[in-house]
Amino acid sequence: MTWAAVVLSGGRGSRMGGVDKSALLVAGRTLLDHALDAVRGAARVVVVGPPRQAAGVTWAREDPPGGGPVAGLAAGLAHVAEDFVAVLAVDQPGVTESTVDRLRAAAGGGGAVLVDATGREQWLAGVWRTEALRAALPADPRGAAMRSVLGPLAPALVPALPGEARDVDTPEDLDEHAR
Repeated sequence: MTWAAVVLSGGRGSRMGGVDKSALLVAGRTLLDHALDAVRGAARVVVVGPPRQAAGVTWAREDPPGGGPVAGLAAGLAHVAEDFVAVLAVDQPGVTESTVDRLRAAAGGGGAVLVDATGREQWLAGVWRTEALRAALPADPRGAAMRSVLGPLAPALVPALPGEARDVDTPEDLDEHAR
């Protein structure tokens, strides 16, 4: 299966005081580095957000900047030609290459999404058939909810291992990852 990756890194980080979350450190490495390691086997990696130093990636920006994750997904998909695409948020340092491998194996002919311990889908940690994603995108993706776009695709549900579905939205979340 040929696959690409779209890493969504364009959020405002408002609950973190407006800091660039991709540059935050967890275990001595940036959140962007964690995300890029998780998708290191991809034929192409597109990072949607303000450009940073990272070798071997294609940079894209959602239109307008700050238009939300579905707008970011649309911007990233514009650079993807592979059959499948892993979609990850930059703020989930527990998502690893092994996580992406499990999602890819479960995606089959459609898609797979990580599910946390409470049974909640983690829409920003999944693998999808690229054409199905393109077809599901609304004409105007600004402000659209990822759940409303991806939910109808009926993805396979992949249970998260401990720590995989924890994201970094607040300073307290960052402290939790430091423990």
